[in-house]
Amino acid sequence: MKAIVYTKYGSPDVLEYKEVEKPAVKDNDVLVKIYAASLNAADWHLMRADPFIARFMSGLLKPKINILGADIAGRVEAVGRNVKEFHPGDEVFGDISACGWGGFAEYVCATENALALKPAGLSFDEAAAVPLAAITALQALCEKGHIQPGQKVLINGASGGVGTFAVQIAKSFGAEVTGVCSTTKSALVRSLGADHVIDYTQEDFTKNGQHYDLIIAANGYHPITDYKRALSPNGIYVMTGGSGAQMFQAMLHGPLISMTGSKKMGSLLMKPNKEDLIFMKELLEAGKVKPVIDRRYPLREVADAMRYLEEGHAIGKIVITLDAKAD
Repeated sequence: MKAIVYTKYGSPDVLEYKEVEKPAVKDNDVLVKIYAASLNAADWHLMRADPFIARFMSGLLKPKINILGADIAGRVEAVGRNVKEFHPGDEVFGDISACGWGGFAEYVCATENALALKPAGLSFDEAAAVPLAAITALQALCEKGHIQPGQKVLINGASGGVGTFAVQIAKSFGAEVTGVCSTTKSALVRSLGADHVIDYTQEDFTKNGQHYDLIIAANGYHPITDYKRALSPNGIYVMTGGSGAQMFQAMLHGPLISMTGSKKMGSLLMKPNKEDLIFMKELLEAGKVKPVIDRRYPLREVADAMRYLEEGHAIGKIVITLDAKAD
């Protein structure tokens, strides 16, 4: 089968399109023929080994995982003897990062827990855009943010992969949502349901006197003290992405701030979760959430897709297509 392989850390130039062995199906495996996959910041971090501390999990000198790609959508080709939920021919989607990654390939083996039936009415491209980003947004809002109807919620990085889902999920929970993005993306963020849109090139939301019950930092950078200033007295700040400085401040200073006052500040390390995947499937089928796809690239052009991701200007998700006839 064809796959995008990397054996050393570095720029997108380390990604090679080559022939590799098709995975063998073990007793607990679901073999999926992949029709679409999508890129996430996590793929970039693993490719670059950035921050350096990531090497302690992904391999100190060279990557332990040789095929990136967490988000997939496709059709079940075969199942192991212990698999009960899925059958050949089923259309599925999921986040396979807990199964060893491998989404940038024609086939992959995953466990039942990583997959769910593809949402009705969604193409394979659309379904592949969902899992990691949408569940990151969901867990940030619910598990960490304890979102409640009527709360004032701000999404920094509202036009990105996580941000576009966060805006829609927050609205589905009945929040008053403010999205922060650039000028050219304001109309999109408003179309996703944001009640207010702040153009960060014109206004600094941490200095305008507004206060929010929940802030999700999905992108960009502000000092953690600025985020604290923008929180209501019992507000919660959750960092899911952004610059290295933003990440480290949330992880190191967030817990200290949380212990010394009523405001809670911290970070989210998303954990793939089948219940959350099924919950997102239901939101998608109900029309409460829709994936936003910026660009599509064929499998052989994953390196180009990664270069575009690195630029930091993608609107929603970047999708990798493997079979144009699948949809």
